[in-house]
Amino acid sequence: MTSPATPTAETGLNMQTRLIALVVAIAFFMENLDATVIATALPTMATAFGVTPVDMNIGITAYILAVAIFIPLSSWIADRYGARRVFAGAIILFTLASLLCGLSQSLEMFVFARILQGIGGALMVPVGRLAVLRNTDKKDLVKMIAVITWPGLVAPILGPLAGGLIVTHASWPWIFYVNLPLGVLAWVAALWLVPDGREPNVRKFDAKGFVLLAGACVTLLGGLEWLGNQTGEMLIPGVVLVAAGSLLAVWAVRHCRQSSAPLLPLETLSINTFRVSIYGGSLFRLAISAIPFLLPLLFQVAFGLSPVDAGLLVLAVFAGNLAMKPFTTAIMQRYGLRRVLLVNGAIGVVSIVACALFTAQTPFAVIAAVLFVGGLSRSMQFTCYNSIGFADVSKPRMSEASALFSMAFQLAMGMGVTVAALLLRMSMSVSGHEVQAQAGDF
Repeated sequence: MTSPATPTAETGLNMQTRLIALVVAIAFFMENLDATVIATALPTMATAFGVTPVDMNIGITAYILAVAIFIPLSSWIADRYGARRVFAGAIILFTLASLLCGLSQSLEMFVFARILQGIGGALMVPVGRLAVLRNTDKKDLVKMIAVITWPGLVAPILGPLAGGLIVTHASWPWIFYVNLPLGVLAWVAALWLVPDGREPNVRKFDAKGFVLLAGACVTLLGGLEWLGNQTGEMLIPGVVLVAAGSLLAVWAVRHCRQSSAPLLPLETLSINTFRVSIYGGSLFRLAISAIPFLLPLLFQVAFGLSPVDAGLLVLAVFAGNLAMKPFTTAIMQRYGLRRVLLVNGAIGVVSIVACALFTAQTPFAVIAAVLFVGGLSRSMQFTCYNSIGFADVSKPRMSEASALFSMAFQLAMGMGVTVAALLLRMSMSVSGHEVQAQAGDF
């Protein structure tokens, strides 16, 4: 299919880029919504599958792990087969996997479907983002990145409420069936809007790099998942997996630095602003990603709230995100990125610590106020990190930068959920609450 605007017409290019960014934003929204929408549905789904609610965190982890494993392939596949073909194919895979999730009759089948969904997501957003970055002028870069990333920021907050409403008024499979019409629309739009984007000279596929990167991701997150589900001597395999994953990660980084054509080039880390966005942003996302997983469980399992009430409380974070948006640019320009990142980061930490003080007797207004402040901080911090991430990256290096950024993003999200589940299980074990977590465990 041909695109609706020719690359030689500046106005057409701008309009085409905006439309592509909108399609990618929808894809990013679907991907991140599916990463968290099951949070409030975990107790219901656990009952259907015959497992405990905490055991269901594997559905979140498997999805994010699959995304992290296959993201390094995204830039190479896009260069080899063309951005339009890969982006559209990834949307199809993601949509069909959503259908399989809804049809699942067991936890094993559900995890398999989530892995397929994660593979689609791994190729969907990075390749879509790459198509936008390649067609965006430097002066419009921050604006286009904001268009793409903001829905991904909103989705984890809307997810718990959407999941609560669906399991209360319908049934949990509809959590995934809602992706079907969105997926079809995104697929048609991708074929219409996204340029082919195939590179004439594609580097050789780095099989060794892929094995090392995938192995590091699988063993690290798999080891943490094992540690979260075992006790006593059975913890030893988990420790071994984490150690092996750490060694593989070091080996993978060394390979990517020394190889002449690595699957995941690391040269962009020499750019100071990009490096800050990767390292600082990943630590921030690791901490933040635990919140949409832990809070709905706390409100339902420990406080006895309904899925809808739990989702409504978490929605206060989204209100904070929305309220901060009109002021982010002015604040960054007034105080500078360094000061904003430091001060706002401290506010975000305090808001997370405050969640540990919640009890079943805490007024809803107080809980909502704390989460609202956390939403304000979360929105500002994400905007800062995303703004500086690609500011100094040249267009020839956008492909590798996009893949590296996406991999760091998803690994941080996966590590956040996995580590949160691990710490929760440890707390339950210490407290003697092996079957059901109590407020103090959280």
